[in-house]
Amino acid sequence: MKWDGRRESDNVEDQRGANPGPRRLGGGRGLGLGGIVIALLASWAFGINPMTVLGLLDGGGAGLPQPAESRSEVPAAKPQDPAGRFVAVVLADTEDVWGKYFADRQQRYEPPKLVLFSGRTKETACGIGEAAMGPFYCPGDHKVYIDLSFNTTLRERLGAPGDFAQAYVIAHEVGHHLQNILGISAKLDQARGRVSQREYNALSVRLELQADCLAGVWAHHSQRGAAWLEAGDIEEGLNAASKIGDDTLQRQSQGTVVPESFTHGSSAQRVRWFKRGLEAGELGACDSFKAPQL
Repeated sequence: MKWDGRRESDNVEDQRGANPGPRRLGGGRGLGLGGIVIALLASWAFGINPMTVLGLLDGGGAGLPQPAESRSEVPAAKPQDPAGRFVAVVLADTEDVWGKYFADRQQRYEPPKLVLFSGRTKETACGIGEAAMGPFYCPGDHKVYIDLSFNTTLRERLGAPGDFAQAYVIAHEVGHHLQNILGISAKLDQARGRVSQREYNALSVRLELQADCLAGVWAHHSQRGAAWLEAGDIEEGLNAASKIGDDTLQRQSQGTVVPESFTHGSSAQRVRWFKRGLEAGELGACDSFKAPQL
């Protein structure tokens, strides 16, 4: 990707090196090692806020927003290192793409903030974030949280190297922001406790595949507007999508695949929905909730 010298977003808060304060995860509930392993694998798939994953595992509501008065605002600092600046450039491009997309339809796009942290975050609307959980979006404060050590995990442990693979991660989390402001993710929250776990997992898969598709829509318009992608970039994104399917992660971690436990979709599904958005370039192509087959 030809990213150096491009506009960097002002919506990036660099909190790396900041003291995260007292350790608190999911409202203080304990979680066994087995549950933590499952949660980490799920979060590696770039899903909804990992606090939600932990809440599902232990039957609670760990993903629910925390009261605003329990959180302290941290002054924004722009990243100065290449890795941080790359994130700021990609976020800026999502702002440009979705800002124009909504403006062309006489609508206004409110972009998310993106927080870079290391180790643990300070208090967020969704609790304390952990680096091992991977990137996540918190609907309570409209922020994407990323520890850049995840790029090493993506490259070395998941087998998805390349800068566009990293850009895909960011675009996917911004996709969750779109779902939040459009009221789509709220429907999934409303289903919690009203449907069986298997049915809820199936809804979660559709939400995740839609976020993959929205990342593809971004890539479509980004390349048309900026022509900054190079040979092999799209392949990096497709490879990343294939490496973080539920079936691939389960096979690597436990040697067996349990489809009814999927929360993010299979590798083939994730590739298919990313390509769907990439080829169509339209939000309407990403309605995974109405698709008879995924």
